[in-house]
Amino acid sequence: MNKESKALLAALLDAPSPSGYEGPARRVWCESLSEVADEVRVDVHGNAIAALNPQGSPRIMLAGHIDELGFQICHIEESGLMRFRTIGGHDLRSISGRRINIHTSKGPILAVIGQTPVHLMKDKNRSVPVRADSLWIDAGFDSRRKAEKVVQIGDAATYVDGFAEINNSVAVARGFDNRVGAFIVGETLRALASVKNLKPAIFAVATVQEEIGMRGAKTSAFGLDPDVGIAVDVTWATDNPGGSAKEIGEVKLGKGPVINRGPNINHALFDLLKSSATRSKIPVQYRAIPGGSGTDANAMQLTRAGLATALIGIPNRYMHSPVELCHLKDISDAIRLLAATIKKINPKTDFIPH
Repeated sequence: MNKESKALLAALLDAPSPSGYEGPARRVWCESLSEVADEVRVDVHGNAIAALNPQGSPRIMLAGHIDELGFQICHIEESGLMRFRTIGGHDLRSISGRRINIHTSKGPILAVIGQTPVHLMKDKNRSVPVRADSLWIDAGFDSRRKAEKVVQIGDAATYVDGFAEINNSVAVARGFDNRVGAFIVGETLRALASVKNLKPAIFAVATVQEEIGMRGAKTSAFGLDPDVGIAVDVTWATDNPGGSAKEIGEVKLGKGPVINRGPNINHALFDLLKSSATRSKIPVQYRAIPGGSGTDANAMQLTRAGLATALIGIPNRYMHSPVELCHLKDISDAIRLLAATIKKINPKTDFIPH
């Protein structure tokens, strides 16, 4: 990954983007593609859409959801402490004791998520699973009146953890799930912009609100009415003590993007991705999904009368935590794989199952 691409990835991962509040990350994404796409726009739902060769055929939608997990302020107590609800599927064990930014109309303010110290817990409570209602947000206010001068009910918050490199090959950040997918579909469009006689129309979409039900993919796919849809999302790396290769398949960090296979995946499109990887000597891994994938690929497959879908996974350790890990080479190889595959697609490409 070159210096410019890495800087863009870092900017995208550092920008806050909880579901329903994706504006800062969306602005980074749109600005990065404004000079290479034929059109960049945002729909009423908040999905960002970059088009390349929009009159081409077939119509291909590349989807990577740009939203991340977060928190939402739901109550301010007289003490100035705040209660919250979670946005998306958090592992509550990783929440307590974390620094967060509350994104207010006056800008972000630093706060922490507090909990009763373990020394003061009753013995029976120490082994009880963490509940969100046993935690609170502390921004240093000593009264509700002072807090309300800055914070409003409904303000969103995110962990402060940003992008950093580990050992010059692996990166850590909150929210690799799934701004890395939004990054990849945008960079794939960039790679295709220089291709002469490109046949298909390409629509790279940074979808919103996936973490609360694949909502953005449903609306953007309906509006674009594509023939083909390829989603890019993270997938579990199982090369660590918490992984379970026997249960969900063997997936390793740094060994290439994952091509998924199953009912959510069009057979012809799977074969095309597989052959493209072989011909271009791009390392890939495979994972079986025997039902719906629970990703934007699921939403796209079922839109209107259906479309040919595929799902590319980026190996990710510690998903839905503030310290998600991805390998930079897997990200670059995913862009190469998508670009190589799309170059082969033309109006005569047959995606009807046989």
